[in-house]
Amino acid sequence: MSRIRILPENLANQIAAGEVVERPASVVKELLENAIDAGAGQVAIQVEGDGTRLIRVLDDGSGMDQDDVLLCLERHATSKITSLAELGSIRSLGFRGEAVPSIASVARMRITSRLAAQPLGTQVDLRFGRLLKVHEMGGSPGTSFEVTDLFGNVPARKKFLKSTRTELVHIEEVVKNYALARPGLGISLSVDGREVFRLQAGIDTPRSRAEKIFGKGAGSLVEVGRQAMDENEPGVSGFLLPPDAPTAARLRIFVNGRAIHDRLIAHAVGEGLQNYLMKGRGPGGVVFLAMPLTSVDVNVHPTKQEVRFHKPAVVHQAVVAAVQGAMTDYQQALRQEIFKIPSVGQDMGQAKVTSARAYAPVSAGPAPAAREPLPLFEGAPPSRASYAGEQRPVDGEGGLGHEMNCVVAAGQGQAPAVSGEEVVHSPGGLRYLGQLLDTYLLCATENGLLVIDQHAAHERLLFETLKRQFVSKKIASQALLFPKVIECSLEEIQILRQYAKEIGALGVEIEDFGGPSQVVKALPAVLGRFPVEEVMAGIFARFGEAGVGKGGVRAEEVLSDMACKAAIRAGQSLSPREAEALLEEMQRAEVFSHCPHGRPVAKSFAAHELKKWFYRG
Repeated sequence: MSRIRILPENLANQIAAGEVVERPASVVKELLENAIDAGAGQVAIQVEGDGTRLIRVLDDGSGMDQDDVLLCLERHATSKITSLAELGSIRSLGFRGEAVPSIASVARMRITSRLAAQPLGTQVDLRFGRLLKVHEMGGSPGTSFEVTDLFGNVPARKKFLKSTRTELVHIEEVVKNYALARPGLGISLSVDGREVFRLQAGIDTPRSRAEKIFGKGAGSLVEVGRQAMDENEPGVSGFLLPPDAPTAARLRIFVNGRAIHDRLIAHAVGEGLQNYLMKGRGPGGVVFLAMPLTSVDVNVHPTKQEVRFHKPAVVHQAVVAAVQGAMTDYQQALRQEIFKIPSVGQDMGQAKVTSARAYAPVSAGPAPAAREPLPLFEGAPPSRASYAGEQRPVDGEGGLGHEMNCVVAAGQGQAPAVSGEEVVHSPGGLRYLGQLLDTYLLCATENGLLVIDQHAAHERLLFETLKRQFVSKKIASQALLFPKVIECSLEEIQILRQYAKEIGALGVEIEDFGGPSQVVKALPAVLGRFPVEEVMAGIFARFGEAGVGKGGVRAEEVLSDMACKAAIRAGQSLSPREAEALLEEMQRAEVFSHCPHGRPVAKSFAAHELKKWFYRG
């Protein structure tokens, strides 16, 4: 007798349900996708308990006749595809034909559906996969799925569910995902008769829908928009939470309107936000990719939550470029908002953070090219200061500029001499008031108060200058008047040998002096005032991490360390002229809102907030 046999249909459905129906949220997802595929303009989701007691999804879509209602209960019965050729260009959210029979096999289900052209609809009752009753009845056009006693016949599955609160959070996340993906869709969610949220059909723009989903705590959303350059590249659009948004970060990713989980895209967004996010914080917001159907395979996961890209490197690069371009626009918008000076040749009405772009990934001009991450130190030997001991400006060629010389000098403990009464001119729309706690610069604006962290602001300016110098292989070094001999451990000697070229590109000149002794002849100009041992200890620590990390140490990490060390310190007193010089450089800088480690540089307090504090409201 053969040991191999065909599984009973109901058992096969329950096995399929193990993949498709992971938790109550999976039921909501599958039924909501079916409603969207049916052309629904309004969908209502009703839940009781944790979703195992009741899930009801009602839509006003095209509906089904009696034959289709019965056919949808069969495995692999679908109206979405008819041939193998269509499998490579799927437009619908659902297409496998597994969702309804799989759900029906582990729950009690009632389906009610009616075509708009017919006076009566059809109602079907099922109990754990077994058809109980079919009859005609009246009702509104569209379809209603009612799922009760979920996992009632498989209690082992039920015991693996989390708390009611957790399961409801998963359900709410599914509903919010498709509310974001379809801003014109009316959608509502109620739990135990209490309405959680209701979004009207046809009144929301993509931005207004995103603002409703993310809530007031998200702050001003950063708009992303990049048009596809060729047929292999995706168009990218969406809205990101500001890097310092107080809300918990959650990144939602959509490909051709389908909600997915994808590490490649999440990594690309994080790459685009590098040096804006604080350590330990991830990006938040929503990113939409629009790409040719043939360039993405959606048939790689039972629940369709993962996809495979034909050219993942191209997709990654496009997302990085889109996010970097969005952050550039965001910086320019902040610059205009704070200093009231728009960028040259740019219509700031388009760049403002509160602007709205079309949902489709379009742009007014050529899409910005992605800025390649700085490599693992591929540079030429640095330039040398012309004579020993010279305290040179941080930037030799227009970087920080003449106006910052006094600030650099202050950072080196050499306050500039000022004769007579100091005359300061506040930049843009700011009026400098003074320094608080020798750390924060207070400025009056047209609409309130602006507080600037002097260390974070100067650190970012130095970092951007060092990056430009590094790319052009012109990081200035400063020769020591008396070369310094240091004693190095075996590990440090190995670092010097392994990363000799990279360390030299930073402006460090060091030679072997025999045995553990090394002689340091020059240091980066920005760190010229620091003890040699302290500078080298920081370099050894950073490059030492490369031996245990993945992929080595990146240039941004070392340059940010240098900028942090060389910047004006918290607790350091600045004269009004020095503070004004810093503000003026911020006004001219392309990037200034966050330090390289992601801490915000400035915080504004609107006039209405100040009035509220003092009950002048």
